[in-house]
Amino acid sequence: MIEIEYIVKDKHGTERLRTADKKAADAYDKALEIADRLAQLLRDDQILPALPDADLEELTIYLARNARNVERVLKGKEPEPTPPSGERKDHSAPTAEKPAKDAESNVTELKRAP
Repeated sequence: MIEIEYIVKDKHGTERLRTADKKAADAYDKALEIADRLAQLLRDDQILPALPDADLEELTIYLARNARNVERVLKGKEPEPTPPSGERKDHSAPTAEKPAKDAESNVTELKRAP
């Protein structure tokens, strides 16, 4: 049996996600790219200059992964309700582009190194 595994790394080469689902890997990679652009924007505009890089990274990844709700809030709308805690299996933050239902069990999100 052949199994293909996708590994998403950040710009520093740190492994961030390991999955067998190509769609989930592509979505997470896109979220990391958007988070990098958001972080650069916030740094260039001197927003929260004392915020540590690790916290800025966590904030921008959260914003990128929740882009749909961030966009709704910026347009003056209510964010979409999140599913009850019992419905999510992966215990990660909801993503703008969720992987297919059957692929969720193949996704392992890695935590940031201390």
